[in-house]
Amino acid sequence: MTPRLRRFALTLTALFSAASALAPSVASASMGDKDVARMVSFGGACAKCELSGRKLNGAQFVGANFAGAALVGSDLRDARFMGANFSGADLSRADLSDAQMVGSNFSHAVLADARLRSVEAKGVNFSSANLARADLRDAEAAGSNFSRANLTDARLQATEMPAANFSKTNARGANFRDSAMTGAIFTAGAFENASFRDADLSAANLTGATFAGADFRGASLNAANIIGVDLSRVRGLEQDQLDDACADASTRVPSGLVAKGCRGGPRVRYAAPAPPRAPAPPAAPRYLVQVD
Repeated sequence: MTPRLRRFALTLTALFSAASALAPSVASASMGDKDVARMVSFGGACAKCELSGRKLNGAQFVGANFAGAALVGSDLRDARFMGANFSGADLSRADLSDAQMVGSNFSHAVLADARLRSVEAKGVNFSSANLARADLRDAEAAGSNFSRANLTDARLQATEMPAANFSKTNARGANFRDSAMTGAIFTAGAFENASFRDADLSAANLTGATFAGADFRGASLNAANIIGVDLSRVRGLEQDQLDDACADASTRVPSGLVAKGCRGGPRVRYAAPAPPRAPAPPAAPRYLVQVD
């Protein structure tokens, strides 16, 4: 190698090393600003991080641990949460519209007043989460777990939630109108004054839940398990709906209606979704080196 080429190679190596050393500090600086680059990828652990008010729209959280993190009012539109852990995180008033949350954990998270419209939340764990007044309209949440969650006054119109688990959930005043909830579990939940108008509750399990003041106008109860359920104070329930459901002598219905058993007993069918595919790893960082 000639001296000229040797000097060129040494210069190129030095510049590349400098760019590599600089890259982490640039990423760290961007986390301290309010604006975070679109499509940035997060991995590893950032438990209890303070990211409130950040613009993280389009960000990817792949296998990341953000347990207990604060993202109050953050912009997370179109974000991807793939196998990520946000248990106990505070996402109150955050905007997660059109986000993907496949296989992620939001148990005990605070999502009060959050916007989750049109999210894809297949197989997501929302157990014991606070979703009071959250906007989940048009969401897809097949097989997701909302057990013991707070869904008070939440908006869930036109959602797709087959086989979702709402056992012991507080959903008083929630709006499930036009939602597809085939095979969903409502056991021991509180649904007073909730709206199930025109919802599909086929093969759903309503045993042990409370529904005083709930609106069932036009709801499908085909093969739904209402054994022992008190429906005496619900609104909009018709005899043809009860004829399709599975009741017994302990089922209570509004005056003038009759609850009947169904052939072969309750036929509750849980159509759990297939496990999600493993998420792709975040893209490797790219460096640009220029030599004059």
